[in-house]
Amino acid sequence: MTKTVVILGAMDTKGEDFGYLKDLIEAHGVKTLVVDFGVMGMGALKADISAEEIAAAGDGDLAYFRTGAHKDEAMAIMARGAALIARRLYDEGRLDGIISMGGSGNTSVAAAAMRALPVGVPKVMVSTLAGGDMSAYTGMKDITFMPSIVDVSGLNRISKRIYANAAGAIAGMVKTEIPRDTAERPLIVASMFGNTTVAVNRAKQHLEAAGYEVLVFHATGTGGRAMEGLISDGYIVGSLDMTTTELADEVCGGVFSAGADRGLAASRAGIPAVIVPGCVDMANFHGIETVPEKYKDRNLYAWNPNVTLMRTNAEENRRIGEMLAAAANASSAPVEFVLPLRGVSMLDSEGQRFYDPAADRACFEAIKANVRRGIAVHEVDHNINDAEFADFCAARMIDLLR
Repeated sequence: MTKTVVILGAMDTKGEDFGYLKDLIEAHGVKTLVVDFGVMGMGALKADISAEEIAAAGDGDLAYFRTGAHKDEAMAIMARGAALIARRLYDEGRLDGIISMGGSGNTSVAAAAMRALPVGVPKVMVSTLAGGDMSAYTGMKDITFMPSIVDVSGLNRISKRIYANAAGAIAGMVKTEIPRDTAERPLIVASMFGNTTVAVNRAKQHLEAAGYEVLVFHATGTGGRAMEGLISDGYIVGSLDMTTTELADEVCGGVFSAGADRGLAASRAGIPAVIVPGCVDMANFHGIETVPEKYKDRNLYAWNPNVTLMRTNAEENRRIGEMLAAAANASSAPVEFVLPLRGVSMLDSEGQRFYDPAADRACFEAIKANVRRGIAVHEVDHNINDAEFADFCAARMIDLLR
């Protein structure tokens, strides 16, 4: 079946560039569908879906925007409309990949549309901004950014080469099929840190032996958000959340926070979850010189030249426990806690730098005091990295799934 690439952009100001791109993509044997979100006038390239339709989808009036006096409002409306149209095209089977080009305005609108699509759908953005920090535009989606080098403003020797590369990239992406397993296994997510690697790897082996495929995410803020994005997209059947350290960074102002709602995705998706307060003994900062002044007298550990760990205290652990309980309480699916009574990380074991049973206990007691009835809280007399603890977590996950 011939694949279709959606070409999304402001055809009023960049129609010549998009027309050239369209011809290049079609030369690869791929169909195109042109979507226009330009607000300044008729486009130089005829669109299959007009700017009027995009504005209407975003609850706006294109005629109102064409005066040029409401640029900020127009950007928000067209971004919302483009996202809704892109998702509709995908759901209808009319979008196999998407590509756009432009500067900051075009990038903002097009990236919003791309973020509305599931992970795995090919997305290419040729942008004057590419090469800098694009996290605000990508969110947790797999958008491929390509520097335009010159502005997207007419054809020249450089732009033609860039556009040809972009056309080849999106055409190759949509035409490439991955070999499918004879039987795809249900997906489970698991959160991991260097200080819980032993535990998560052992639990992963049990889950794979039971017929599941396990996706492991490094709990560095970005990892937690990516994990929860996949859960929200509906790919995941269960969450083995053994490393909830990102909440320690949220509480302490560390650099690896995934936001205050970390842990809620599984509850909102209604999938079974096993939750462990893993690595909540540590908040993360960059080099030791970056640690805030108010923390200079705390128990600090230079994990490597770029990461400094700070031992959380009892009050911080209490707050983390309350946040974990609140996330679990929101779930409509089976959820259980497993508490490692002999330490929540490798460093939080007897004789190690962060060993502090009183601080751990503050977290555990907050979970037990705030969790609603019907949610089991298992207390296991082992460190999180002990084989017995990992085995127990895996068994509870398998039991909840079945």
